[in-house]
Amino acid sequence: MANQNDSFIDEVSEEVRRDRLFALMKRWGWIPAVIVVALVGGTAWQQWSAARDRAEAEALGDAVLAAVSEPDAEARIAALEAVPATGEAGVLARMLVAAEQQVAGEADAAIETLDGIVADAGVPRLYRDLAALKSAMIEGGSRSSMERRALLQDLAGPGAPFALLAGEQLALIEIAEGETEAALTRLRGIADDALATQSLRERAQGLIVALETEADAGDAAGMPDAGE
Repeated sequence: MANQNDSFIDEVSEEVRRDRLFALMKRWGWIPAVIVVALVGGTAWQQWSAARDRAEAEALGDAVLAAVSEPDAEARIAALEAVPATGEAGVLARMLVAAEQQVAGEADAAIETLDGIVADAGVPRLYRDLAALKSAMIEGGSRSSMERRALLQDLAGPGAPFALLAGEQLALIEIAEGETEAALTRLRGIADDALATQSLRERAQGLIVALETEADAGDAAGMPDAGE
Protein backbone atom coordinates (compact mmCIF):
# COMPACT_ATOMS: atom_id res chain seq x y z
CA MET A 1 0.00 0.00 0.00
CA ALA A 2 2.79 2.35 0.90
CA ASN A 3 4.45 1.70 -2.44
CA GLN A 4 1.26 2.54 -4.31
CA ASN A 5 0.93 5.81 -2.37
CA ASP A 6 4.55 6.71 -3.09
CA SER A 7 4.07 5.98 -6.78
CA PHE A 8 0.94 8.10 -6.89
CA ILE A 9 2.73 10.99 -5.14
CA ASP A 10 5.63 10.75 -7.60
CA GLU A 11 3.24 10.89 -10.54
CA VAL A 12 1.47 13.93 -9.11
CA SER A 13 4.81 15.66 -8.42
CA GLU A 14 5.95 14.96 -11.97
CA GLU A 15 2.73 16.42 -13.37
CA VAL A 16 3.16 19.51 -11.18
CA ARG A 17 6.73 19.98 -12.38
CA ARG A 18 5.62 19.54 -15.99
CA ASP A 19 2.83 22.08 -15.56
CA ARG A 20 5.25 24.56 -14.02
CA LEU A 21 7.71 24.03 -16.86
CA PHE A 22 5.00 24.66 -19.46
CA ALA A 23 3.90 27.76 -17.56
CA LEU A 24 7.47 29.06 -17.49
CA MET A 25 7.86 28.34 -21.18
CA LYS A 26 4.66 30.24 -21.93
CA ARG A 27 5.82 33.17 -19.84
CA TRP A 28 9.52 33.33 -20.62
CA GLY A 29 10.05 31.03 -23.57
CA TRP A 30 10.10 33.97 -25.98
CA ILE A 31 13.41 35.21 -24.53
CA PRO A 32 15.65 32.60 -26.21
CA ALA A 33 13.82 33.24 -29.46
CA VAL A 34 14.42 36.97 -29.15
CA ILE A 35 18.09 36.35 -28.38
CA VAL A 36 18.44 34.17 -31.46
CA VAL A 37 16.65 36.74 -33.62
CA ALA A 38 18.85 39.50 -32.20
CA LEU A 39 22.02 37.54 -32.89
CA VAL A 40 20.96 36.67 -36.41
CA GLY A 41 19.73 40.19 -37.03
CA GLY A 42 22.96 41.67 -35.65
CA THR A 43 25.03 39.47 -37.91
CA ALA A 44 22.88 40.39 -40.89
CA TRP A 45 23.18 44.09 -40.03
CA GLN A 46 26.97 43.84 -39.76
CA GLN A 47 27.17 42.07 -43.09
CA TRP A 48 24.89 44.61 -44.74
CA SER A 49 26.79 47.52 -43.17
CA ALA A 50 30.14 46.08 -44.27
CA ALA A 51 28.81 45.54 -47.79
CA ARG A 52 27.48 49.09 -47.90
CA ASP A 53 30.78 50.55 -46.66
CA ARG A 54 32.70 48.46 -49.19
CA ALA A 55 30.42 49.62 -52.00
CA GLU A 56 30.81 53.27 -50.94
CA ALA A 57 34.60 52.92 -50.76
CA GLU A 58 34.71 51.32 -54.20
CA ALA A 59 32.49 54.06 -55.64
CA LEU A 60 34.70 56.73 -54.09
CA GLY A 61 37.84 55.07 -55.41
CA ASP A 62 36.33 54.86 -58.88
CA ALA A 63 35.36 58.54 -58.75
CA VAL A 64 38.87 59.60 -57.68
CA LEU A 65 40.52 57.42 -60.34
CA ALA A 66 38.22 58.86 -62.98
CA ALA A 67 39.01 62.39 -61.79
CA VAL A 68 42.79 61.99 -61.87
CA SER A 69 42.53 60.36 -65.30
CA GLU A 70 41.19 63.55 -66.88
CA PRO A 71 43.48 64.85 -69.66
CA ASP A 72 44.45 68.22 -68.15
CA ALA A 73 44.92 69.75 -64.72
CA GLU A 74 41.88 72.03 -64.86
CA ALA A 75 39.62 69.10 -65.71
CA ARG A 76 41.17 67.03 -62.92
CA ILE A 77 40.62 69.85 -60.43
CA ALA A 78 36.96 70.21 -61.41
CA ALA A 79 36.40 66.46 -61.25
CA LEU A 80 38.11 66.12 -57.87
CA GLU A 81 36.12 69.00 -56.41
CA ALA A 82 32.94 67.19 -57.51
CA VAL A 83 33.86 63.93 -55.74
CA PRO A 84 31.24 63.38 -52.99
CA ALA A 85 33.74 62.55 -50.25
CA THR A 86 33.48 63.32 -46.55
CA GLY A 87 35.64 62.69 -43.51
CA GLU A 88 39.21 61.58 -44.08
CA ALA A 89 38.44 60.70 -47.71
CA GLY A 90 37.25 64.26 -48.22
CA VAL A 91 40.49 65.61 -46.77
CA LEU A 92 42.56 63.45 -49.11
CA ALA A 93 40.45 64.59 -52.07
CA ARG A 94 41.15 68.23 -51.13
CA MET A 95 44.87 67.47 -50.93
CA LEU A 96 44.69 66.00 -54.43
CA VAL A 97 42.96 69.18 -55.59
CA ALA A 98 45.83 71.23 -54.12
CA ALA A 99 48.38 69.02 -55.88
CA GLU A 100 46.63 69.53 -59.22
CA GLN A 101 46.39 73.27 -58.62
CA GLN A 102 50.13 73.33 -58.07
CA VAL A 103 50.68 71.37 -61.30
CA ALA A 104 48.52 73.92 -63.10
CA GLY A 105 50.74 76.73 -61.79
CA GLU A 106 48.07 77.99 -59.39
CA ALA A 107 50.33 78.22 -56.35
CA ASP A 108 48.16 80.61 -54.37
CA ALA A 109 45.05 78.51 -55.04
CA ALA A 110 46.89 75.40 -53.82
CA ILE A 111 48.01 77.23 -50.68
CA GLU A 112 44.44 78.40 -50.06
CA THR A 113 43.10 74.85 -50.44
CA LEU A 114 45.67 73.43 -48.04
CA ASP A 115 45.28 76.25 -45.54
CA GLY A 116 41.55 75.52 -45.55
CA ILE A 117 42.34 72.02 -44.32
CA VAL A 118 44.71 73.41 -41.68
CA ALA A 119 42.00 75.74 -40.37
CA ASP A 120 39.33 73.01 -40.22
CA ALA A 121 39.03 71.96 -36.58
CA GLY A 122 37.05 68.88 -37.62
CA VAL A 123 40.06 67.44 -39.45
CA PRO A 124 42.39 65.16 -37.42
CA ARG A 125 45.60 66.88 -36.31
CA LEU A 126 47.79 64.56 -38.37
CA TYR A 127 46.09 65.61 -41.61
CA ARG A 128 46.17 69.29 -40.65
CA ASP A 129 49.91 69.10 -40.00
CA LEU A 130 50.44 67.31 -43.31
CA ALA A 131 48.44 69.98 -45.13
CA ALA A 132 50.48 72.68 -43.39
CA LEU A 133 53.72 71.00 -44.46
CA LYS A 134 52.55 70.72 -48.07
CA SER A 135 51.43 74.35 -47.99
CA ALA A 136 54.80 75.52 -46.67
CA MET A 137 56.61 73.53 -49.36
CA ILE A 138 54.89 75.40 -52.19
CA GLU A 139 57.15 77.98 -53.82
CA GLY A 140 56.18 80.68 -56.27
CA GLY A 141 53.08 81.91 -54.49
CA SER A 142 52.51 85.12 -52.60
CA ARG A 143 53.80 83.62 -49.35
CA SER A 144 57.20 85.01 -48.40
CA SER A 145 60.24 82.99 -47.38
CA MET A 146 59.87 84.37 -43.86
CA GLU A 147 56.26 83.16 -43.68
CA ARG A 148 57.28 79.73 -44.92
CA ARG A 149 60.02 79.59 -42.29
CA ALA A 150 57.62 80.46 -39.49
CA LEU A 151 55.18 77.78 -40.57
CA LEU A 152 57.90 75.15 -40.92
CA GLN A 153 59.45 75.99 -37.56
CA ASP A 154 56.10 75.24 -35.90
CA LEU A 155 56.01 71.90 -37.69
CA ALA A 156 59.63 71.08 -36.82
CA GLY A 157 59.07 71.23 -33.07
CA PRO A 158 59.95 68.25 -30.84
CA GLY A 159 57.43 65.44 -31.11
CA ALA A 160 55.69 66.85 -34.16
CA PRO A 161 54.76 64.07 -36.63
CA PHE A 162 56.51 65.71 -39.58
CA ALA A 163 59.35 67.38 -37.68
CA LEU A 164 62.15 65.84 -39.75
CA LEU A 165 60.49 66.63 -43.09
CA ALA A 166 59.86 70.19 -41.94
CA GLY A 167 63.52 70.41 -40.88
CA GLU A 168 64.58 69.29 -44.34
CA GLN A 169 62.50 72.07 -45.90
CA LEU A 170 64.01 74.61 -43.50
CA ALA A 171 67.48 73.46 -44.55
CA LEU A 172 66.57 74.00 -48.21
CA ILE A 173 65.44 77.55 -47.42
CA GLU A 174 68.68 78.16 -45.52
CA ILE A 175 70.70 76.88 -48.48
CA ALA A 176 68.78 79.13 -50.87
CA GLU A 177 69.48 82.13 -48.66
CA GLY A 178 73.20 81.37 -48.27
CA GLU A 179 73.00 80.16 -44.67
CA THR A 180 75.23 77.17 -45.35
CA GLU A 181 76.43 76.48 -41.81
CA ALA A 182 72.89 76.58 -40.41
CA ALA A 183 71.76 74.21 -43.15
CA LEU A 184 74.66 71.82 -42.51
CA THR A 185 73.91 71.72 -38.79
CA ARG A 186 70.26 70.99 -39.44
CA LEU A 187 71.00 68.34 -42.08
CA ARG A 188 73.53 66.55 -39.87
CA GLY A 189 70.91 66.40 -37.14
CA ILE A 190 68.44 64.83 -39.57
CA ALA A 191 71.00 62.32 -40.87
CA ASP A 192 71.84 61.23 -37.31
CA ASP A 193 68.22 61.01 -36.13
CA ALA A 194 67.13 57.43 -35.45
CA LEU A 195 63.59 58.29 -36.58
CA ALA A 196 64.67 59.44 -40.03
CA THR A 197 63.64 57.16 -42.88
CA GLN A 198 66.31 55.73 -45.14
CA SER A 199 65.29 57.97 -48.05
CA LEU A 200 65.29 61.10 -45.87
CA ARG A 201 68.66 60.19 -44.40
CA GLU A 202 70.10 59.67 -47.88
CA ARG A 203 68.77 63.04 -49.07
CA ALA A 204 70.26 64.77 -46.04
CA GLN A 205 73.63 63.07 -46.53
CA GLY A 206 73.62 63.95 -50.23
CA LEU A 207 73.04 67.62 -49.43
CA ILE A 208 75.75 67.54 -46.76
CA VAL A 209 78.28 66.14 -49.25
CA ALA A 210 77.30 68.72 -51.86
CA LEU A 211 77.54 71.63 -49.43
CA GLU A 212 80.86 70.47 -47.97
CA THR A 213 82.30 69.91 -51.44
CA GLU A 214 81.20 73.38 -52.48
CA ALA A 215 82.71 74.87 -49.33
CA ASP A 216 86.00 73.04 -49.90
CA ALA A 217 86.11 74.23 -53.50
CA GLY A 218 85.54 77.77 -52.34
CA ASP A 219 88.31 77.51 -49.78
CA ALA A 220 90.69 76.10 -52.39
CA ALA A 221 89.86 78.89 -54.80
CA GLY A 222 90.65 81.45 -52.14
CA MET A 223 94.08 80.01 -51.30
CA PRO A 224 97.15 81.64 -52.87
CA ASP A 225 99.11 79.67 -55.46
CA ALA A 226 102.26 77.92 -54.17
CA GLY A 227 104.42 79.88 -56.59
CA GLU A 228 103.26 83.25 -55.36
